[in-house]
Amino acid sequence: MKTNKCVFTITIGLGFLLASSSCRNLIESDFPSTQIDVSQVFETVSTADAALSNLYAELQYYSVISGGSLGVGALLGTYTDDINCYIISSQNSALDLYKNQHISSNTAVLSVWTNAYKEIYSANSIINGVENSTGISEMDKKRLKGEALFIRSLIYFYLSQIFGDVPYTTTTDYMVNQSLGKISETQLLIKIQNDLETAVVLLDDSYSNADRIYPNRKAIQLMLSLVLMQQKKWSEAEQQLKNIKESPLYVWEPDVSKTFKKAGKHILWQLKPLKANDATEEAINYNFTTAVPNTYALSEDLVSSFTSNDLRKQKWVKEITINQNHFYRCDKYRNTTANTDEYSVIFRLEEVYLLLAESLAQQNKVGEALPYINAVRQKAGITLLTSSSKEELLNKIVEENRKEFFTEHGNRFLTLKRNSMLNTLISVKPNWHVYHQLWPLPISELLLNPNLNPQNTGY
Repeated sequence: MKTNKCVFTITIGLGFLLASSSCRNLIESDFPSTQIDVSQVFETVSTADAALSNLYAELQYYSVISGGSLGVGALLGTYTDDINCYIISSQNSALDLYKNQHISSNTAVLSVWTNAYKEIYSANSIINGVENSTGISEMDKKRLKGEALFIRSLIYFYLSQIFGDVPYTTTTDYMVNQSLGKISETQLLIKIQNDLETAVVLLDDSYSNADRIYPNRKAIQLMLSLVLMQQKKWSEAEQQLKNIKESPLYVWEPDVSKTFKKAGKHILWQLKPLKANDATEEAINYNFTTAVPNTYALSEDLVSSFTSNDLRKQKWVKEITINQNHFYRCDKYRNTTANTDEYSVIFRLEEVYLLLAESLAQQNKVGEALPYINAVRQKAGITLLTSSSKEELLNKIVEENRKEFFTEHGNRFLTLKRNSMLNTLISVKPNWHVYHQLWPLPISELLLNPNLNPQNTGY
């Protein structure tokens, strides 16, 4: 069952940031508890850090990369073919995505959209506030701006992949934002690339926290690689990925059972639960033991794609029999109580290796690509590839991504889309149509802002 998380709202202008109501308020002032003056928030590095910490809390629980029911790990996993949805509610929003029967009034679709733009607003508040601050050192300004740019870019990337053409804004001016039109996905990817390249310069390789809960330059380079590969800039992505792979900061983890332990040196970036000993959102979201799942379970199509000797199937998939029915639980995160050694892993070295294999294969460097996919396969305990054509290798990489990253941040959807393979879902998803490569823009947003028209095809 999902734990309740009370939230405390801080309003900066027209945006807001979230923090735990049970914790000491991160920002203290004589203003009312729901209203804080922008100049005060960015007067000192401690209050600016508090604003950024609130944004990280938002990422953990409400953003596209949340491991909970609102994140795309679940929503895009069930939208494709990795996860079965068992959520029954008055609106059935997640269930409709699972059945590919969603419409423009779907509340899960609206939640992804509104949470994303709320977080973009918060990131813009931090970027603009830090730039105009006279009380923050230049070194701290670089760090704060770099992290906020990274977060904003990550969210924009997911919006572009899920919705296609969307508004791009860097301002907190309500009069501007309420009537913004869309820019093309192609234009948006260029803007995201430019923002990430700026963030790469602003941040260092070193981590500001030993648990790697804040992104460093290498985490930004991985995000940049995803953006470059979506634009088919394979050579540029290869260089970014090799730079990460060669860093002494990261050590390959050969033990599948340790992949999601927070101390791993294969981890580039992870999110820490808000309270000590809290379970990760992933552990809560996919947990069921003796009762029929009421959230999500792994699909038989996914489970059957593994060979029996694959250690990922043995360690990350738990078969549970209930009333003679077989269900499959995602067992990547296991600590549902008294959690001391798991954080939510966002970026890890295995993704670097598979993206590097893909970028090399796309450049017909099949021989160079093989060691990277084989490293992942060797860790899983399955047969290594010895030779392959470009097409065969790319298909193997797509398969390996699925087995390695199921339930993780919509990886299956992103990988299929990047390889122009989303329509292969027609064979396993009875209601899949070509236009399902994009979600509809929320109808309530179109009514509020007609400049968002036209609606995506099919909706």
